[in-house]
Parts: sequence; C-alpha cells; structure tokens
Amino acid sequence: MCIFAQIFNTVGNKAIVAGASGLIGSSLLNILLDQPGYDEVLILVRKELALRHSKLTQAIVNFDKVNDYSDLITGAAIFCCLGSTRKKTPDLNLYRRIDHDYPIELAKIAALNGVRQYHLVSALGADASSSNFYTKMKGETEDDIRNIGLKSLHIYRPSLLTGDRREHRFAEKVFVAAMKLINPLLIGGLKKYRSIPATTVAMAMYKQSLKNEEGVFIYPSDQIKQLS
Repeated sequence: MCIFAQIFNTVGNKAIVAGASGLIGSSLLNILLDQPGYDEVLILVRKELALRHSKLTQAIVNFDKVNDYSDLITGAAIFCCLGSTRKKTPDLNLYRRIDHDYPIELAKIAALNGVRQYHLVSALGADASSSNFYTKMKGETEDDIRNIGLKSLHIYRPSLLTGDRREHRFAEKVFVAAMKLINPLLIGGLKKYRSIPATTVAMAMYKQSLKNEEGVFIYPSDQIKQLS
C-alpha cells in the first residue's frame, strides 16, 4: 500500500466531535455511529460517556490544555458542538472560554493538522457588533475562526433547540411549548425564528460533511431544516 493510501486510511474517514454529551452533540454522535459515512468517530470529552461502539474512540481531555492532544485531532471533519449556558456557567469569563476560546483552539489545531472540514454550532443572531453578551460572543467566535483560514468551514445558526435535555429547564420548557403554537405564524423571512429539533441540526451537519465542499458556509435555522 502506498504512503498516501496509508495516511488516508488512518485519518481520511475519521470524524471528531467536541461536545458529544450536549443536545446537538449527542444526536450527532448517534448519527455518526449509525450511518456509513465515517469509519471512525473520536469524541473529545471531559469525562467518559457510558457508550460503547466498534467505531467509537473516547479521549478524555482538558480543554484548557487542548494542544496537548493535538496529535489525536486528525481526520476528515471536526464537529464542534461545545457550549454552555448562563445558568450552568454564571462566570462570564469561563462561559466565554467554553463558547469562544475552546472552539478557536480546536480550529487552529485542525488547520495545522490538515483536517479538511470544520463544522461549528453557533446561534441565531450571532453578531460580533451586538450589545448582547451571548450573540456578541457567538459572532466573535465565528469571525475568529473564519480568520484562521480553514479550507472548509460550516457554521450553523439554529434558533431555539428542542429535544430531550439531561438537565431540567422549566422556563425553556414553557417557551418550547409556546413556540409550538407560534411556529406556524412565523412565515417568510420569519421562518428562521421557528424552534428546531436538535436532531435536525445534527442530521444537517452530517449530510453537509459528506459533500466535502470548500469555502465558508453559514446556515440560518430555516436553511438547516432544508438541509436535513
């Protein structure tokens, strides 16, 4: 077997997921394991998941020192589903580190290691010039990753996510229930504000990765539904 073929077989059909325990990340992980698109799936986790699969490898990492694990971050595509909430992370500096710094460091490693695609879960309304902490942070994350110069960058901006979360969020459950009534009223340019299942976002990410397109692509919530 030639050297090129050996390298391709080692890293060419491998997917990497950061944030595999979250709402979108867990859905994406199930898809990657069940579908034939990738032969190997590596997840970067803070603690091991109670999941076993012939395609699955788990790497327990300290994201504050993610460069120490750079030799693992090789393959066809990285799916970055990292993110927190104000309730879980009231310290804004830590919140920013999780949602901004970690994705950027992963993107830098991906670029250095020749990972062909980077798929980022962002948020509807992401805008670096926003006065809102969350949307500003998400916009800055997008901009900073774009400046790294990845060959293939896909940015997903979902609206309110629905699905079975591990933690209970009463206010969010109320809002999700209300959105079921409001969604049909959001038509035309307002469609992107409709709530969206996490599984839909995950499937869109998987399908887009199989196309192996080069460039920068940004998908608002309504387009994500069409891609899934």
